Amino acid sequence: MSQNQDLKAEPSFRDSVDLMFDRAVALMDMSPGLKEKIRVCNATYTVRFGVRLRGQIHTFTGYRSVHSEHMEPVKGGIRYAPNVHQEEVEALAALMTYKCSLVEVPYGGSKGGLRINPRDWEEDELERITRRFAYELAKRDLINPSQNVPAPDMGTSEREMAWIADQYRRMNTTDINANACVTGKPLNAGGIAGRIEATGRGVQYGLREFFRYPEDVAAAKLSGSLSGKRVIVQGLGNVGYHAAKFLSEEDGCRITAIIERDGALHDEAGLNVQAVYDWIREHGGITGYPGAAHEPDGSKLLEADCDILIPAALEGTINLTNAHAIKAPLIVEAANGPVTAGADEILREKGCVIIPDMYANAGGVTVSYFEWVKNLSHIRFGRMQRRAEEARHQLLVDELERLSADKQLGWTLSPGFKERYLRGAGELELVRSGLDDTMRTAYQAMRTVWHGRSDVHDLRTAAYLVSIERVAASYRAKGL
Repeated sequence: MSQNQDLKAEPSFRDSVDLMFDRAVALMDMSPGLKEKIRVCNATYTVRFGVRLRGQIHTFTGYRSVHSEHMEPVKGGIRYAPNVHQEEVEALAALMTYKCSLVEVPYGGSKGGLRINPRDWEEDELERITRRFAYELAKRDLINPSQNVPAPDMGTSEREMAWIADQYRRMNTTDINANACVTGKPLNAGGIAGRIEATGRGVQYGLREFFRYPEDVAAAKLSGSLSGKRVIVQGLGNVGYHAAKFLSEEDGCRITAIIERDGALHDEAGLNVQAVYDWIREHGGITGYPGAAHEPDGSKLLEADCDILIPAALEGTINLTNAHAIKAPLIVEAANGPVTAGADEILREKGCVIIPDMYANAGGVTVSYFEWVKNLSHIRFGRMQRRAEEARHQLLVDELERLSADKQLGWTLSPGFKERYLRGAGELELVRSGLDDTMRTAYQAMRTVWHGRSDVHDLRTAAYLVSIERVAASYRAKGL
């Protein structure tokens, strides 16, 4: 395969997802009919609506795709981008099905998109557009706490989710569970602590779990722990920023390069992630950042020497044109579909280990699930048990303090032990605990297949096998 192979030979994002699906189901004992039922999207709705802005009517096109209803509601983000199209939304919906199944979140897969450049509009205009889009989806039950629950994605945030939730509530004034119609909301509008950081935190927890198994680390031609590992991050949006921040501040990784739209920053000693992020927010890009070398062609840094490469931006970043030049022995797909099917084959042949998107970026939907459960239960996590937990801990601390007062024993409590031990788990601690457990359990399911079957040689195939079998079991239980 030529390094300069024409991009026309590159399968589309939708085709890439199907090719990877087909590669996995070829290893399964499943009827052709059930395979096809799982593979295809159930439905895609296209809505076109007008909004009067700046003295004239502007028509917008939006999509909501439902891939699988083996479990309901279906779940998936809404992205705002000028190049959103039906195939992309369907591919993302399919990935959501497999992702939810892999991490055992009880949803089917869905996805939405609005063809718009958010930078072209003022905030009040965006609100009017978003509310009308939400209206068009909600009246078709494509936003509904029990049927279809959106979340933020590229180009959207908790702000848009708050608008959508309010619009749904206006249309369904007696629905006591209206807050659960969408996740990723602000804390003061029914959101949950830890949701903004969730996808980046999930990348961190996934990497930590990978590095708990020396044989898996050795498969990536690496050794030791995360500490000191050289990491390149492509895209310092919400996911890339939090992943890079946590890995550098809490795990001792060196972020040697950050790739953005207007180039890349590079420093072998390690970049200050927070400083770079603050600069981008103030100046709109990395250009002019004073603390590191600037490379105008950011894509070159994808091919730089490092231990871990984290593509956290768009799909198709690593493709047939650059896969041969990628030097990273370990790639973590923080974005959806950043490695095309063709590039995946090349990288596997080179011995590169890829932690696949359906696992690596599942932190967002996992914490969205926690938010949905919180909204349905109408109580924040930790409210009932936190003080009872602290009271039980106090009994032990009192006894330890009584014993430590005995001079003959000759021991005392460590500094800070009492304060740390007495603190009961609040919502944020419980959310992080639940996310950590989810990422550990899902990785263990993948690696059991990866190491347990002689015909499975990579984590992506293992992830698909675990996920598809669970979806198939749900359909069989329904009588299909």
